[in-house]
Amino acid sequence: MAAILMMAFEIPNLWKKKLRKELWVFSILMLMAVGLGIAQSLDLQIPNPLNGITIVFKPLSDFVYGMLK
Repeated sequence: MAAILMMAFEIPNLWKKKLRKELWVFSILMLMAVGLGIAQSLDLQIPNPLNGITIVFKPLSDFVYGMLK
């Protein structure tokens, strides 16, 4: 309900000012937020972004730590 109210206020303003790129970004972020909210309310497993960051930077960390030994 809150997302619908926010869209009702924001979309017409962005449309009148011809801010098309901002409208796209707003729409994508709103869709992601609503999707995550629905997933969380259904008790679905939502992956932690920190795990992905750890997977990406762990090899670099190990390399630097090995060089400093």
